Amino acid sequence: MLKLINEDTGQPIGEVNETELRFLIDMLEEESPEDADYFINQDTIDMLEVRGGDPALIAMLRQAVGESEGIEITWEPA
Repeated sequence: MLKLINEDTGQPIGEVNETELRFLIDMLEEESPEDADYFINQDTIDMLEVRGGDPALIAMLRQAVGESEGIEITWEPA
């Protein structure tokens, strides 16, 4: 398992498995080859949902973003 983290606050968002993390990496844009964080907003989450994202992952991301404009997320081993 891996822990998703709100990069701005350092607060954990929740845990994901390797498959869920691979889905995020495959679906989201990286700014550079060394980039290990992603900007998530409601539009991004909607896109992930349409492309078959796990419902639990989608719900976790929606809760993490809440009413904000969006957040930067990263991950680390749980």
